[in-house]
Amino acid sequence: MTNEKNILTDTFGRHHNYLRISLTEKCNLRCTYCMPESGVVLSPRHQIMNAKEVIEIASLFVKHGVTKIRLTGGEPLLRKDFSEIVEGLSKLPVELSMTTNAILVDRHIETLKTSSIKTINVSLDTLHPEKFNTITKRDQFKKAFDNIQLLLNENFNVKLNVVLLKDFNDDEIIDFIEFTKRQRIAVRFIEFMPFDGNRWDKSKLVSYQELLNQIEDYYLSSVIQLPNEENFTARNFKIESYKGDFGIISSVTNPFCDVCNRIRLTANGKLKNCLFSTSETDLLSSYREGKSIEPIIQAAILKKKAVRSGMTDLEDFENLTNHNNRSMITIGG
Repeated sequence: MTNEKNILTDTFGRHHNYLRISLTEKCNLRCTYCMPESGVVLSPRHQIMNAKEVIEIASLFVKHGVTKIRLTGGEPLLRKDFSEIVEGLSKLPVELSMTTNAILVDRHIETLKTSSIKTINVSLDTLHPEKFNTITKRDQFKKAFDNIQLLLNENFNVKLNVVLLKDFNDDEIIDFIEFTKRQRIAVRFIEFMPFDGNRWDKSKLVSYQELLNQIEDYYLSSVIQLPNEENFTARNFKIESYKGDFGIISSVTNPFCDVCNRIRLTANGKLKNCLFSTSETDLLSSYREGKSIEPIIQAAILKKKAVRSGMTDLEDFENLTNHNNRSMITIGG
């Protein structure tokens, strides 16, 4: 018999109260670490959750203890019914946030201001327009940067997600930290992770320790380590007297699986109990058939491994044959 009261608790006692919902597999950028160069085969439109399904399935998770929902993509602002989805989710007793590339923020700013979204993560891997064009295959740097400033001006909590790639943007680490000097913004440096089609190579990885060494060599004793948040993904720091702060998300060299509270719902209604899991659980089909999906959710949560979908050491993780996963764009950030 299913114990519905604990369907989001796994065999290691981790309770999953953080749900990331991908609204679309589509994006208006082509970031190389996220989308394969050849593109991706998109799910047929009828297989994508509609607004009503997103809200109702999310409500079910909230019923069982989810307290935080993040909207992701692809690019979530590409959804024509984005306002309808946000309006519905804003009525739930959850902390609602979003990850975006910011290109379309100005078009949706009024919706965002009237919603319950207060924190917005913006993916921005460089402060140089020409590098932006190189990694995204699009000439949209000014649009993205102006919209980041718009969000700051409207008093949103803004976090910049920066995927570090050696010999590409690792020479901008100090520039990004200097961006926090006068802006109340959080910069989050993310280790390059392997996904289908992104040509992951360990030599491109800027590790947690390499990054921290570079920062401490530059700022010396001015680097202040901040307390870890509960269920943290980023180990956070700030420079003394700076308004903003920065964090390091080290999923490769220094993972945080023991405090993981995150699960992901893909745009086509599949539950992933781990970012690196090669298996998925179809919720949408059963939901559309009118079946209870609580037992299906619980079974998926109970299958969650202790560490990175069973890749317990760095050697396992670096073996690309273990990453028969989706591309990042179709998982959701």
